[in-house]
Amino acid sequence: MTNAKTFEDLDVWRKAHQLVLEIYKTTKTFPKEELFVLTSQIRRAAISIPSNIAEGFGRRSQKDKIHFYNIAETSANEARYQLRLAQDLSYSTTNDLQDAAQEIQRMLKGLINSIEAR
Repeated sequence: MTNAKTFEDLDVWRKAHQLVLEIYKTTKTFPKEELFVLTSQIRRAAISIPSNIAEGFGRRSQKDKIHFYNIAETSANEARYQLRLAQDLSYSTTNDLQDAAQEIQRMLKGLINSIEAR
């Protein structure tokens, strides 16, 4: 993290951004009646992940950084559940997206641990 000059330099942000793009592609196929319900919820949760990583990166204090990275981590958890629900409702196969969200959570935990160790 010390070599990162912008949030875009963080591997975890790049993976989170890619997840958002993939979720948008996947949710385009959801039933129209889900547009303002599950589709919207999944997209908001997914967008929250890289958004909070970016906001945390810009914070000066370690406490503030960790706060926003924690929000990103919980948003990834929320997205994982919503993707599971979409799959259980037979809207789409979302295993790969669920796995990507879980990987992002692991990366965020590592980032938070490295900040706390300083």
